Amino acid sequence: MPAEQFVISSRYVAPFYDAHNHFQDDWLAPHRTAVDAELRGVGLGRAVVNGTCEADWPAVADLARQLNWVVPSFGLHPWDAGNRSANWQANLLRQFESTPRAAVGEVGLDRWILDRAKPDDSRLAGLRRAPLDEQIEVFAWQLELAARRNCAASIHCLDAFGAMLDVLSRAQRPARGFLLHAYSGPVEMMRPFADLGAYFSFNGSFLDARHAAKQEVFKRIPADRLLVETDAPAMRLPPSHEKFPPLATPAGAVANHPANIAAVYAGLAEIRGVPLATLADQVESNFVRLFG
Repeated sequence: MPAEQFVISSRYVAPFYDAHNHFQDDWLAPHRTAVDAELRGVGLGRAVVNGTCEADWPAVADLARQLNWVVPSFGLHPWDAGNRSANWQANLLRQFESTPRAAVGEVGLDRWILDRAKPDDSRLAGLRRAPLDEQIEVFAWQLELAARRNCAASIHCLDAFGAMLDVLSRAQRPARGFLLHAYSGPVEMMRPFADLGAYFSFNGSFLDARHAAKQEVFKRIPADRLLVETDAPAMRLPPSHEKFPPLATPAGAVANHPANIAAVYAGLAEIRGVPLATLADQVESNFVRLFG
């Protein structure tokens, strides 16, 4: 379906909500004005824009001042935990003082960078890969910060779901809940996480036929805990589902277009066997409950 046809159909459903992206990323910098217009065109309601390190928190705050659809979120990602400054906690607290409606994120745990990532992976160049116990210390402090503020926490977890469940079970958690973004854990762990307050966001890359197991998990996510995300500029949709082509980046790579949020909704509605309007209404209710 051409993008312009999708825009017409999207007017008959609730606004779309992107539970997790990185609109501040340098890959999107040359395209931000055009992408903002295209996001409004597809019917975006709001999107959570996640900072991941001390260097990009001010950029997220700037976007929140400029764009009324941005829900700012500040956190130290597990990939960046090993390079944090001695004052990272004070720096993070200052962001919340100046942007009080912000969420906490992207935070979490990642064993993949320790056990499976290639030594020469360009995405990890220059990063000290913090061991898991160090990641847990950084994550737990941020989770408890979200609990004290009772704001949502947006959580990354890769190859560490057992450790994640253990930390969440023991630590203070925000009463309003938390998001396991792009949830890739086993279906058997979905209920224990939900009992602790988890919401689960479906990522557009899961529409690829190779991710049939993840699709099966998202058929079983309770409707009142379901959210939708792009993680743009990362995690592209399969080309057969993209309504907006990838964007060229200054580094010569390609970026997932944030306006593909509409296509992610359409794909998830098909997977769950519900009308797009039904899914959009439910996700709107869930998003507002979690992020305010």
